[in-house]
Amino acid sequence: MAAAFAARERWAFSEAYRRHASLLYSTAYNVLGNADDAKDCVADAIARLWRASHPYSSARGNLRNFLIVCVRNEAISRLRRHTRKSHAEERLAGLAPERNGAEAADPIERDRVRRAVLTLPPDQRVAIALAYYAAKTHREIAAELREPLGTIKSRIKLALRKLASALEPAAGANGR
Repeated sequence: MAAAFAARERWAFSEAYRRHASLLYSTAYNVLGNADDAKDCVADAIARLWRASHPYSSARGNLRNFLIVCVRNEAISRLRRHTRKSHAEERLAGLAPERNGAEAADPIERDRVRRAVLTLPPDQRVAIALAYYAAKTHREIAAELREPLGTIKSRIKLALRKLASALEPAAGANGR
């Protein structure tokens, strides 16, 4: 089966998944701590291997261990992305006016995030502003902008990635 997997035969990918699914799931779950995320992680790792031009060779070790390493790496990458996204969301949430109308406590941080938001493309900036400053749901934003819900979700996701990336160096420089 390893040779067929290396030759990118579809049946070999299916069989490898069938044989190792529970082990791969456990690997992802141990890193991510969430059942749904672990399932998605395994599926994405296998799909990424399928799209790769040379995913496996026997020189890399046995197929089982190779799959475990691929899933573990995917899980770690997801965890890092989630952490960066969470930091960006926390910063944006800190900018949103509180229910009583009070501003965020740290004016320097507020200014840094506002400057980062201004670097976003206009469509992403509007989506972020409506989500975090106006506290609207994705569905409400889609209705207001007359855009598909999936488009709004994608814009917000892309904006959060860009903000996380833009704010990351500043956080490291301040020791946060």
